[in-house]
Amino acid sequence: MALSVIILAAGKGTRMKSDLPKVLHPLANKPIVEHIIDTVKAIDAQSINLVYGHGADLLKQALSHHELNWCLQAEQLGTGHAVMQAQEHINDEDDVMILVGDAPLISAETLKKLATVKQECDLALLTVDLDDPNGMGRIVRDANEGYNIKAIVEHKDATQAQREIKEINTGMMVMGGADLKRWLGNLSSDNAQNEYYLTDLIAMAAAEGKSIQAAQPDWAREVEGINNRAQLASLERAYQLRQAQTLMHEGVHIADPARIDVRGSLKVGKDVSIDVNAVFEGDVILGNKVTIGPNCVLKNCVIGDECKIEAFSHIEQAKLASQCNIGPYARLRPGSDLSEGAKIGNFVEVKKATIGKGSKVNHLSYIGDAEVGEGVNIGAGTITCNYDGVNKFKTQIHDGVFVGSNSSLVAPVTIEKGATIGAGSTITKSVDAEHLAIARGKQRNIAGWQKPQKKTPEKTPERNKNK
Repeated sequence: MALSVIILAAGKGTRMKSDLPKVLHPLANKPIVEHIIDTVKAIDAQSINLVYGHGADLLKQALSHHELNWCLQAEQLGTGHAVMQAQEHINDEDDVMILVGDAPLISAETLKKLATVKQECDLALLTVDLDDPNGMGRIVRDANEGYNIKAIVEHKDATQAQREIKEINTGMMVMGGADLKRWLGNLSSDNAQNEYYLTDLIAMAAAEGKSIQAAQPDWAREVEGINNRAQLASLERAYQLRQAQTLMHEGVHIADPARIDVRGSLKVGKDVSIDVNAVFEGDVILGNKVTIGPNCVLKNCVIGDECKIEAFSHIEQAKLASQCNIGPYARLRPGSDLSEGAKIGNFVEVKKATIGKGSKVNHLSYIGDAEVGEGVNIGAGTITCNYDGVNKFKTQIHDGVFVGSNSSLVAPVTIEKGATIGAGSTITKSVDAEHLAIARGKQRNIAGWQKPQKKTPEKTPERNKNK
């Protein structure tokens, strides 16, 4: 049986105190609702119907790369009214899964479990047991009918006995398309809020003698919704802790599971070690025996076996072969490609450059738009001057070159194999193989030089007080 999914994402999220729709606030660098969309895709739903309202343009822009049926809820008249907006996309013979758009930690395994329960009944609810269910709608079961669910009772309407119930409603459920349409047609807004409540469908199903059963998540935090910044921060940490636990189960040593952020996909080899406050964004791959120092940021990069990334290094859209050593305080920008055993030291920036096998850029240098061969040593303070204010040019440094400290290589320029650049040189012409190039002003030593003396301030006459 085909499965269609409706995601309720029309709310403004007033308590977020933001112009951004609540469901677009980021968790692990991805909008809350996009976590849910990606999870739904993992269960092979036939269609995804997004009910939207506030911030329509922002939502459509942020989610334009997803194939969705957009269902506008122009007025927010309750959860039942929200589901009504998706009716035209629902087939009678489909199973329809209804999800809330502000519970980003819901897992594919839980949704599959919910869909499986529906195969054995007419309506399946996702419920959870809480130690403190205060304020939540309670699940009331009929003990005489195999614990079939017969109602959801809101906390304010519950009897004292019902308030002792720990099982609560999450707002997520699955039912047949024909049943859903029929029950939606019978919904009434004759209540204190003048809204159409989705929970009223449960009473309708029970009145028809339908079988109503429940599935539960393995982790209660999966079904938590977000209504304010504090809850967003709390779920961010819960999400990150679960990411850390998954990595540790895969054999990664993490210095402190509470101080790591994975904001995308992180694939790891064996014997990887990650120190505190490391941040991984986008798609990151770490090879075997990689060591990540404290306070590093890695984004969309590949780190080869036995590489060592020292503290406070930033690596983005770069590729490192095995046994590279980076940092501390190094920055590899997009297009950096390092060969085996390359060394990029402290306060070095590399951009759109290849660094050959065993080459070293140890201190305080900028290497951009460059090709560096094997066994090259680039001294402290070296700059490849790649930009003339309009265009960028390439610097080529061949194998075995030694570049002295505080040198400027003005591109386009080529330093041939085995050449040496004297310290403090500004190189504007190519250098032949095995040559020494020195380009700097002539030094003069002046005898009898008198150092400047500090001047004594002249006394300013007192102003005539009679003036």
